[in-house]
Amino acid sequence: MMEARRGGWWDANKIGLSPPPIETPKGWLVIYHGVRHTAAGALYRVGLALFDLNHPDRCLKRGSQWVFGPEAPYELQGDVGYVVFPCGYTILPDGDTLHLYYGAADTSIGLATGSITAMLNWLERSDQAG
Repeated sequence: MMEARRGGWWDANKIGLSPPPIETPKGWLVIYHGVRHTAAGALYRVGLALFDLNHPDRCLKRGSQWVFGPEAPYELQGDVGYVVFPCGYTILPDGDTLHLYYGAADTSIGLATGSITAMLNWLERSDQAG
């Protein structure tokens, strides 16, 4: 359905599904993790993709850049440094606010907050399908 990209992409070496896809009017919003191997080691970041509602095996949009990466000290240093790895989410009653729970450097659990609408709009602007 979607493969790690080749070359210098932020998700060039490995990708993986994280929390379950989110059904939206535009399609299934997928929050996934991507890995890029660097001289300093593996760097885990978070990206977005959108799949067709009726044919969920078809990727409609895929962000060209990552949307969330390790920055805080507890994300940079730990058992495995430079890692943010989304694990689950809750959607608040407004239907738009997303609380994303994630692992940080394999020693902490973090919470990131975002807007589903903003994520879909970002994906519209930064699409690099496939």
